[in-house]
Amino acid sequence: MCRSIRTLHNFEPPATEEEIHAAALQYVRKISGSSKPSRANEQAFLHAVDEITEVSRRLLSELSSNAPPRNREVEAAKARERRLRRELAGASGLPA
Repeated sequence: MCRSIRTLHNFEPPATEEEIHAAALQYVRKISGSSKPSRANEQAFLHAVDEITEVSRRLLSELSSNAPPRNREVEAAKARERRLRRELAGASGLPA
């Protein structure tokens, strides 16, 4: 999966509209193979982002979880630690 797309479910506070839109944009970029569409494809690209944003917003509002909400700062720290381990492993030639 694209590393730019983050899990948005079960966080406190809930995902913002900007986070949902950014994930939709990354998804459309990934499946279209284009980070910036041509003029001919721009409307289709933007329409797809809007549709996926709406569907994602609806999905997130309908999901439930028995687990306690995750903390954004804790999850960000874990992600930084994983990235650092990957970088160190890459520099040393060892598996991550």
